[in-house]
This record gives sequence, C-alpha cells and structure tokens, in this order.
Amino acid sequence: MQDDSVIRVVSKVMIPTVMLFALYVQFHGDYGPGGGFQAGVIFASAFVLNAMIFGLNRGRHVWPANLNLLAICAGVLLYGLTGIASLFLGANYLDYDALGATAKSGQHIGILLVEFGVGLTVASVMVALFFTFAGRLTHIRLMSKMQAHEEASPPASKTKTKAKKAGGRS
Repeated sequence: MQDDSVIRVVSKVMIPTVMLFALYVQFHGDYGPGGGFQAGVIFASAFVLNAMIFGLNRGRHVWPANLNLLAICAGVLLYGLTGIASLFLGANYLDYDALGATAKSGQHIGILLVEFGVGLTVASVMVALFFTFAGRLTHIRLMSKMQAHEEASPPASKTKTKAKKAGGRS
C-alpha cells in the first residue's frame, strides 16, 4: 500500500478528518452518545492508518514511544486528579458538583476532564498495542536471521574450547 499514490493522497485527507471526528465524538459525549473511550479508539485509528499507509517507521516518528507513554500517564493522572480535586473541595471522589461555581457547571467541567483523560489513555494504549503487534513480525524476522547466522558460524569461544581439547590429546 505504501507505493500506491491514490491511497496515499486519500489517506492524507482522511487522517485529519478521522481526527476531527474523534474530537467531535469526544466533546459531544456530554450531550449524546460518545465520550472518551469511543473518541480514543477513533483517534488511535488515524495513527494506525498513518502507519499502515506510510510505514511503521514513519508512524513511530509521528507518535514516538516516549510521547505515547507520557500520554498514557497524563490521561490516567487527569482522571485521578479530577476525582482528588473534588475530594479537596469537600465532596466525594468524582463528585463533579464541587468543581464549578454551580452544580451544573461543575458537572460539565468534571465530565469534560474525565472523558478527556479516558480518551487520551485509550488512544495511547491502542497506538501502543498496534505498534507492539505490528512490529512483532520485524522482530521475528530479525531473530530468525540471527539464529541462522549463529548456526552458520559457531561462536568463537566454542571453537577455541574444541581446539584446546584437540591440542591436549596429541
């Protein structure tokens, strides 16, 4: 698929559209179906499409592993700290009413923060899973090449040991 120019051009249009749709699902989750989990999976699918069309190396360049790990941690922390903030404000854990000036504004702020944390974590985990499984074939090929190379030429330590044993018998 990497050599097909039509697919590459269409994917350059589709990837931002998919990301925009993910943001719509994310922010529409307050008022209708959708939310963090669905938006995270849709957002991750844009990165998966990018890696499938343009190659795993470019995909890893666009979304590096250290940034992915940071995003996973940030999403979980955002979720947890939203609940802790409500505790510090004198309410129960994840009781959003305390987060705003009114109960309604607190609900909107709390839902927005929690759903964004969930979306960020889900998107990052899905991208990490994709790169882990997609890179597995490359790892298997590398390991088989190393094994074939080891079988073709035995390690130097074994040949020296055999030479010493043969030299001691003469």
